[in-house]
Amino acid sequence: MSVSLERAERAAASHPTSGRPATRETFDWPVVLIAFVVIAGFLVAKAVFSAATTPLILDTDDAMRLVTVRDLLAGQNWFDHLQYRLNTPFTAEIHWSHLVDAAIGGVILLLRPFAGGMAETIAVYVWPLLLLLALLTLEARLAFRLGGRAAMLPAVVLPALSPALITEFSPGRIDHDSIQILLLLLMAWGAIECFERPRFAWLVGGAAALSMTIGIGGLPNVIAAVVALALIWVARPERADALRNFGLSFAGATLLLFAEALPPSRWFQPACDAISIVYVAFAVGVGAVFLLLSVLPLARYRPWLRLVIGGALGALLALSLAKAFPLCLGGPYAALDPWLVHNWLDRIGEARPIWESAAGFDAFTIAVGVPPILGLVVIACRVRFGPRDGRGGWLVLGLFLAITVAVMCVEVRGARLAAPLALPAAGWLIAMARQHYLETRKLSGALALLGSWLGFAGTVIAVAVVLVTQPFAGTVAGGPQPPSANACLLPKAFAALAALPPARVMTPIDLGSHLLLFTPHSVVAAPYHRDQTGVRDAFRFFNGPIEAARQILAARGVTLVVICPQMPELRGLPDAAPDSFVRLYAADRLPTWLQPASGAGDALKVFRVLR
Repeated sequence: MSVSLERAERAAASHPTSGRPATRETFDWPVVLIAFVVIAGFLVAKAVFSAATTPLILDTDDAMRLVTVRDLLAGQNWFDHLQYRLNTPFTAEIHWSHLVDAAIGGVILLLRPFAGGMAETIAVYVWPLLLLLALLTLEARLAFRLGGRAAMLPAVVLPALSPALITEFSPGRIDHDSIQILLLLLMAWGAIECFERPRFAWLVGGAAALSMTIGIGGLPNVIAAVVALALIWVARPERADALRNFGLSFAGATLLLFAEALPPSRWFQPACDAISIVYVAFAVGVGAVFLLLSVLPLARYRPWLRLVIGGALGALLALSLAKAFPLCLGGPYAALDPWLVHNWLDRIGEARPIWESAAGFDAFTIAVGVPPILGLVVIACRVRFGPRDGRGGWLVLGLFLAITVAVMCVEVRGARLAAPLALPAAGWLIAMARQHYLETRKLSGALALLGSWLGFAGTVIAVAVVLVTQPFAGTVAGGPQPPSANACLLPKAFAALAALPPARVMTPIDLGSHLLLFTPHSVVAAPYHRDQTGVRDAFRFFNGPIEAARQILAARGVTLVVICPQMPELRGLPDAAPDSFVRLYAADRLPTWLQPASGAGDALKVFRVLR
């Protein structure tokens, strides 16, 4: 940050007005490939050497994703999103896109002739590493586009030091969050390229449609792309072709992907939590507005007038959508039972606002929150004090980053989207700090260079926070942590259960996905909001009076209760009944109709339900 404006201008002197790197510079593929080999090698080694204590499939969403992949490969209909072993015996729908399932399933099918029974395990390694290569390529592309070749190295090294980012591309991580990150980077890069190459707007529109189809969690990213293309047209009316290209591709691709996702019988059923007529109307509306703006003779007017006209049409579209689909004004979970929102969703740690999570000096929260905020500061300084050349690209990146940082502030898990957008800014800052040091050879320059690296190294920040707060762990950091539930999620923990004939099982909510993955049994609940009846019954079983719990089991025909004592759910809700399962289990006073069926050393505790 200490680099002077004069030096910044000299460093940018080789960049033409477009802000693109000088033609003498070429994209440095070796640095991308070397970084990929090193990072991938480390991640594979870590997964292999920790396999005895840390499950390869650790997250519940990854476990459920592999379950849906298996079902698709086993012949489940493309339009059938039911999970027949969930919410037993009634089934529940998983609202995820089958596009991701098909991609992972394709990798498994390719590996089967060579790997046989190991194909699935190898695919769980291969898939996230393929996406890691795509991540490093896009980070490098953005850094090269905005900061030149010197900015590429930091942009491909820092992902390995980002707890919010690298986890999503580690072996075993096969959920769709990594694909949403890649689509976000693709939209940001394509939007920046639209300043000079309007055809990239087709790429941005297609990526936006795919992001919205894969998961509505990507909607803020899509909105960022819509706003970015609109503002490019406001500032550069000669780029009306980019506006038109984006509108047509976004609307057209959304219609195609919508037709792929749902059968015709469901095309006109609104849904707020997944691709539906609600979001198709949004995409078609944006396409129509952008097409209209691109053909109107507005180029001769001042930018503020174009902004007003475009804003008015956008507001009209927003009001029309709100009128047509008022339920979705409450967000994707608007149809969820309010009791579950308060007692379940609002208690998910990664869904908490960043100020609540950081209030206890949580190392992870601070580590994932600092780099994106610092990235915004760097972009603001580059725009304010740097040369005019390339300023538009930086403003577009800043817009995308600002929206994702806003999401991160509302929900900590938004950091996984904000983190990758901060790295091109980090690359530019580090490149400038390095140049300053090479010119001055002063200690202050070396410290500035080191600080530039450390400010974006989330892992280092986390370690520093732990070291600082460790002496106060009893009061500041929350004291001793409870035992890990990892042992309950290892495949070997389910071996005895997997050998039993298929049965209906009551489990804690966060155990359901893994039980579906590793056994042939059905479960009442897993952490998915469309299984809200199953989730509510699981809460009632563990926290309500034990006789009411017995009636829930009888109504569903459940014959086994399986728990992991280390899971937080076994601590119960604050208002759990005195004779609830969680209270009786803690006091070792469970009723005799729950017969223990597991060994003393087993990670999972199994109880047979006697009639």
